[in-house]
Amino acid sequence: MTDSRPIHSVVLVKQVPDTHNITGEVMSKDGTMNRGALPAIFNPEDLNALEMALEIKDRFGGTVTVITMGPPKAAGILRDSLFRGADNVVLLTDRKFAGADTLATSYVLQHAVQKVGNFDLVLCGRQAIDGDTAQVGPQTAEKLGIPQITYAETVIDIADGKITAERALDSGSEIVRCKLPCLLTVVNTANTPRPASVRLQMERKLAAVPSEYPAIRAQWPEFETDEALDAYLAAHDLKIPVWSADDIGTAEGSIGLAGSPTQVHKVNFVVLESTESKTIAPTPEAIAAMVAELVHEYIVG
Repeated sequence: MTDSRPIHSVVLVKQVPDTHNITGEVMSKDGTMNRGALPAIFNPEDLNALEMALEIKDRFGGTVTVITMGPPKAAGILRDSLFRGADNVVLLTDRKFAGADTLATSYVLQHAVQKVGNFDLVLCGRQAIDGDTAQVGPQTAEKLGIPQITYAETVIDIADGKITAERALDSGSEIVRCKLPCLLTVVNTANTPRPASVRLQMERKLAAVPSEYPAIRAQWPEFETDEALDAYLAAHDLKIPVWSADDIGTAEGSIGLAGSPTQVHKVNFVVLESTESKTIAPTPEAIAAMVAELVHEYIVG
């Protein structure tokens, strides 16, 4: 028997640089990434986490709140979240957050989740493609003082104040049961994220943070002032909340570079070059010989 009460899920998402074409030019001298030098995208596994939260909402009822930490332009993935079905979104932005490692990031996220309050689940992607540490989710759970289920692939049930989930492991899978509230890190095999809803895009296309008001007014001149636009967005639940370090009660020594004990020391770029090539005849015998050689050299097995 499943719980009849609605489930409030908080999803932690990140706008990341598209790392397919990363080069040394995007790295700063302090070991941080110059994110403005690359196009930004929705972190892929965070989309899986959002989809899992939306599926939980579809099955059990409730609400989905999405939080992201980043510059004002990160509001773009919050709008994307609204278009896919999220109920509420929050942007954490402050120059004091800049240069944060996983420890400082999880500290900020802990305070933001606590400010949201009354949550049953916290979900995030297993890892972000711009760091591949897989540390932020577990560290956030630790700071919140709640249990965690990592590598979550399927939510089997939520009942009696507990969640039952299946974890994807290298050697197979594992089914675990955990008390609520808890945190889940979600893998990319969990689901196929739903596309944005055309209806929601029409309804929430003007959702914005204050720094975006000039661009909106340029497109919709009927809003003569920022104040008029702000009042309209607030009245129609389209004003995206923006929280600073002070808003969530963080200590300056624990955020940004000051709160980050780890920094990138050096970045090496590995370039694979072809030094030898062979032409293989398109015959079964030649292909079999090639495979045998690859196996003998332990290149394939």
